[in-house]
Amino acid sequence: MNYEIVHLDEKIVAGCCARTSNTAPDMGQVIGGLWQKFYSPDGHPAIPGRIGDKALGIYTDYADAEKGEYTVMVACEVSGADVPGFFVRKIPAGTYAKFIVKGHTVTAVQQFWQELWQMKLNRSFVCDFEEYQNADFENAEIHIYIGLQQ
Repeated sequence: MNYEIVHLDEKIVAGCCARTSNTAPDMGQVIGGLWQKFYSPDGHPAIPGRIGDKALGIYTDYADAEKGEYTVMVACEVSGADVPGFFVRKIPAGTYAKFIVKGHTVTAVQQFWQELWQMKLNRSFVCDFEEYQNADFENAEIHIYIGLQQ
């Protein structure tokens, strides 16, 4: 898979989140449920201070490597940290490997992550995220950023 090395500035994001793992039997329902909640009337449309229309799928807190657990968040970039009713986090500034994935939203992203786990990247396991460039479910363009060690 081709990628480029980029440096990103810090972003403040707001949305909904949950804890899961790649081996959890309900992982798909957990992540899918976050996306449904995010796109409900009480989700994305209700987030004050949104910057742009891009949705983000964010993976952080890889604290328990033995269990493979992480926090997943579905969010959008916001202008400030005061966003009542939503979880607020920072995507840290840093060096990331940027991949561009195109295709059906679900299958293209699933295939990407399966291939990524086979790659030998110097990952930081601090923050990885997907940035959805358009809302076309069948022909999506997704920029995926994988945090790298400095």
